[in-house]
Amino acid sequence: MKVAVVGAGWAGMAAAVQATRDGHHATVFEAARAVGGRARALNGTMPDGTPVVLDNGQHILIGAYSETLELMRTVGVDPQATLLRLPLTLLFPDGDGLALPDWPSPLDALAGIFRAHGWSAADKWSLLRAASGWQLSGFACAPQTSVADLCRTLTPTVLATMIDPLCVSALNTPAARASGQVFLTVLRDSLFGGRGSSNLLLPRVDLATLFPQAAADWLQAQGGVVQLGTRVERIAAQGTGWQVNGQAFDAVLWATSASNAALALVESARAAPETIATAMQSWATTTQALQFEAIATVYAHAAGASLSQPMLALRSDAAYPAQFVFDRGQLGGPAGLLAFVVSASEGDRDTLQTQVLAQAQAQLGLALTPLQTVVEKRATFACTPGLVRPAQAIAPGLWACGDYVDGPYPATLEGAVRSGVAAAASLRN
Repeated sequence: MKVAVVGAGWAGMAAAVQATRDGHHATVFEAARAVGGRARALNGTMPDGTPVVLDNGQHILIGAYSETLELMRTVGVDPQATLLRLPLTLLFPDGDGLALPDWPSPLDALAGIFRAHGWSAADKWSLLRAASGWQLSGFACAPQTSVADLCRTLTPTVLATMIDPLCVSALNTPAARASGQVFLTVLRDSLFGGRGSSNLLLPRVDLATLFPQAAADWLQAQGGVVQLGTRVERIAAQGTGWQVNGQAFDAVLWATSASNAALALVESARAAPETIATAMQSWATTTQALQFEAIATVYAHAAGASLSQPMLALRSDAAYPAQFVFDRGQLGGPAGLLAFVVSASEGDRDTLQTQVLAQAQAQLGLALTPLQTVVEKRATFACTPGLVRPAQAIAPGLWACGDYVDGPYPATLEGAVRSGVAAAASLRN
């Protein structure tokens, strides 16, 4: 089949690669001049004027990201060389927190809980009791259950040093309004998914190099097409296929952001046959109902700045908003370069940057010079209880893929990749 993929983010490139593996010919349309979408490389400058490659947000992977790791290998990216694999560690600068050993699952989780620094016997027992209940329930809960509801029997220490950081990093939604079911799915596949599934995989290269650029190069080497700087604002039904920017295709895999996809389909529905138009409008209505959360990444530098771990958790509140800090110098970047992540961020860029620099001074003892602060205002959908997400199938020959499309995972790189692979697999039917 001749397939159009609209959008060259992680979902779009995953869809294009999988479609090509299945024997189809893929043409990717991307409005920007670079691939990667909301997880792409970004040019920056060090205080001395030296150019540096940053990312538009600090992302991590985990060992359970099986689809992402497989596609990386397919397009010639070696995960061992490009990702630093570490046992799950949620340690704070003072040494408190959770650090799992490199043991088989679930022994690693049990050992990590028993060894947790700063946790009392009551803290550890509350988590073991709750985790046993989650496992006995098959990691399922009522649709309207929030993470806060799910964890109501846990002690304040466990909530503050494990649940809250895990929830906001995985779902980008605070525990009080985050989906308990999605959180349980993440816990099941990471902590109970087999040896290495809970490992942190920290990128040693920029996010474009990690997958989407390699995917674009691989795709073109296979005879596919990647058209950058090419916007698609509408598509038109044509017989049993579709027309995209004047070209005829057998199928379309729409892989742009949720808001862009909804606007384009509303516009396309105006000239579509009634049955197709109704389906497109219905899909767009569901998509437009999604709410979104922001993520801010503050890059800052100080000569000689170094962390005890490549990644540390931070104690966050309204005044000190960052939940994590990464030592980019330990991840292949310039020495002294740190990246602070504010998930579910609120406020303007300047205020966030000022707060994070103050947090670095208070919690790390570092006086840092800001390099760049990136705020993705619509970074992820708000992963709330009972959320209705748009379906993958839109109309005959038209599918959507993206981290917001209906599926078990929150808005993560793995969620985007799995959605792209699933959309391409739909072409087989």
